[in-house]
Amino acid sequence: MEMFSKETYIARRTKLKAAVGNGIGVFHGNPESSINYADNTYPFRQDSTFLYFFGISKPNLVAVIDFESGKECLYGDDVDIDDVVWTGPLPTIADFAAMCGVEHSAPMSALRPVIMEAKRKGRKVHYLPPYTASVALALSSDLEVSMAEMRSQCSLELIKAVIDLRAVKSDEEIAEIERASAIGYEMHTAAMRLVRTAANERAIHSIVDSIPLKYGGTTSFTTILTQNGQTLHNHLHDKPITPGRLMLVDAGAETPMGYASDFTRTFPVSGQFTQRQRNIYQIVLDANHRALELSKPGVTYQTVHLECCKVLAAGLKALGLMRGDVDEAVAAGAHALFMPHGIGHMMGLDVHDMENLGQIYVGYNAETQPIEQFGTKSLRMGRKLQPGFVVTDEPGIYFIPELFEKWRGEHLHEQFINYAEVAKYLDFGGIRIEDDLLITANGARRLGERRIPAEIADVEAEMQKTFSL
Repeated sequence: MEMFSKETYIARRTKLKAAVGNGIGVFHGNPESSINYADNTYPFRQDSTFLYFFGISKPNLVAVIDFESGKECLYGDDVDIDDVVWTGPLPTIADFAAMCGVEHSAPMSALRPVIMEAKRKGRKVHYLPPYTASVALALSSDLEVSMAEMRSQCSLELIKAVIDLRAVKSDEEIAEIERASAIGYEMHTAAMRLVRTAANERAIHSIVDSIPLKYGGTTSFTTILTQNGQTLHNHLHDKPITPGRLMLVDAGAETPMGYASDFTRTFPVSGQFTQRQRNIYQIVLDANHRALELSKPGVTYQTVHLECCKVLAAGLKALGLMRGDVDEAVAAGAHALFMPHGIGHMMGLDVHDMENLGQIYVGYNAETQPIEQFGTKSLRMGRKLQPGFVVTDEPGIYFIPELFEKWRGEHLHEQFINYAEVAKYLDFGGIRIEDDLLITANGARRLGERRIPAEIADVEAEMQKTFSL
C-alpha cells in the first residue's frame, strides 16, 4: 500500500479541523462490494476523501475527528485466524492508525456509542453525502434517523471545507498526477500504433486497459475506445476496424495512490487524415490550444469554455457548416449541436474530482453559477481558476444524427446552422482532444512530461511506429 508520509495526512486533518471547528466528523471508508456472491468482490477502491485525509486503502474502516478537542480515532476490526488462513497476516487497526498519524483506534462496535454521545450532547455530527448503499445504511443506522433524514442532514460546512482543501493540489499530489499522465501517454500511443493492424476495437482496448496494471494501478474510468465517437460516452468496443473511420480514445490511468489522468485523442484508423477529417480536427485542436492560452488564476473556466466555443463556431463557419455572427451563435447556444458538453472538469483523486460531494459546490460558487442552456449546462467546472487547480481541456466536434434530426425538425437556430451542409457530415463520427492542465501562478501548463501526439503531423508519425509491450 503506497502512501504519502504520515505528516502529510496530519497536516491535512489539521487544516480541516481549523476550517470546521465544531462538532465531530465521521468519515466512512468504502466496504468491499460483491459481484455475484459474498466472497467474489469487485477490485477494491477506497473512498477518495478517506484517502485524502487518512491514506489507508483497506476496506471497512471509519474515522472520527473531534473538531473541537482535536481527538482522532480509526475504527475497524482486526482479522482473526480464520481470516489469516485466506489473506495472510495483516496489520492491526492500531498499526493502520499509526501509518497516517492517528493516535487512537478502536473496534467498529465502539463507533456507534461515540456518535450517539455526540448527538445526546447536541453536538453537530458532520458527514459527507454517501454514494454507496452500504455506507448510506450504516449512517442511517448509526444516526438513528431515516434514510431521507440522513441524506438531508449531510454537512454542507464539511462539504465546502473538504472541497477547498482537495481542490488545490500540493506538489506531491502533482507528482502523482504526473505519474498517472506518463501511464496515460503509454496507453494512448499504444492505441495509435495498434490501430492499423488490429482486427477490431476490442483487440486495442484489451491492451490499452492492461497498461496501468504494469504499474500497480488501474484505469481511472471506463475507457471509451470507439469509431463512433459521436456518442460521447460510448463504452462499446465491438466493431471491426473500418477503413476511413476515426478512432476516438478517451482513457486515463489511476496510480496505486488513487490519482488520475484523463486524456482523449482521435486519429484515423488508416494512419492518415483525409482532408475533411483534417479540417474538423484542426478546429478542435485550435480550441484545445485556446483553452490553455486563456487559463490562468482569476479567469472563470466558464469564460474559457465560451471562448473555446467561439473558436469552434468560427471554424465551422469557415467550412460553411455554421453562419451568421459567431458571438451571437454561441450566446444562443447554436454551437451545442456540435459540442453538447463542457470544456472540462476538475481532476485529482477522482477523475471527475469530488463529484460525489455535489458538482454545484465543486465547479461553481455564489460568484459563478451554471448557465442553464443545452450543452453549456453540462460544463462541470465554471468557477474562477486558482493556482493548484487541475482541470481537463477537452473540446470536441461531433456529428450526432439523432440530435441533428431533432434540431432540424424543430427549425432550431436556422440563422446559425447550415443544415444542408451539416447533413453531408452525418457519417463523420466525432473528434475530441483532451489534455490535463495545472493552473500555475501566472497561467497554466499541460501535465505529462511528454504530450501525447496531438498535432496532425505528430499523430500520423506516431501511427507509423511499431507497438511493443
